[in-house]
Amino acid sequence: MNILIINGPNLNLLGVREKSVYGDTSFEAYLEQLRSRYPNIAFSYYQSNVEGEIINKLHEVGFSYDGIVMNAGAYTHTSIAIADAIAAINTPVVEVHISNVYKREEYRQTSLMAKNCKGVIAGFGMESYRLAVESFV
Repeated sequence: MNILIINGPNLNLLGVREKSVYGDTSFEAYLEQLRSRYPNIAFSYYQSNVEGEIINKLHEVGFSYDGIVMNAGAYTHTSIAIADAIAAINTPVVEVHISNVYKREEYRQTSLMAKNCKGVIAGFGMESYRLAVESFV
């Protein structure tokens, strides 16, 4: 099984950014835990702060992978283009958020992507990614 994890803007700073919201673990360290827990899954990881690069990656793998776990960061609330890219591909996408976006600012409570995703997982810290992976296995 091939699963791609895509992280959007500012998520390259996990482990050092707003630790009270996002924790103190880097995503790379967490990814190693996922790989250890699911040795039969081939995980790929992609992070970009650029909207168009995220869209290009969705187009690249969206017809060949078994699943995509996506934390689009702030693009979740603003990018019609990423939402359209998700709708255009065959690979199912699970939207994830580390924080509980429904306990935060009002603008974070709207996802333009969710209607095109298999599901949405929010508020379980880094474990949101594992829960998304579980939806594929």
